Amino acid sequence: MTDRPTRRDLMKPAQLVGLAFVAALFGGIVALVSMGAFQARPADEIQRAIMVGLVVAGVTFIVTLVIMALLVLAVDPAQIEKTVDRAVLLPPEETTDSSESASNDDETPERQ
Repeated sequence: MTDRPTRRDLMKPAQLVGLAFVAALFGGIVALVSMGAFQARPADEIQRAIMVGLVVAGVTFIVTLVIMALLVLAVDPAQIEKTVDRAVLLPPEETTDSSESASNDDETPERQ
């Protein structure tokens, strides 16, 4: 066995659903607070705020699940096992001799 967790260990479905639930709970609470559900208001306004909070929580839950599923699909499983020794966004290194690049620089005219 290795010390490093596998892709399956990192992205368990229960963890993804739990994260989506936490995001939905946060979105619902923000909607309730912003609509004044915890203030002294008429019952119909509080009921409307609760309904909007539930809708926001449901939409947030579904959108979070879909986004995380797409992000998991975008990762190549073979790339998970590789070690990264340099910055990811840099272009791939080219294998050229310094003498070849120096001779090519002399042949190219300079633009001004």
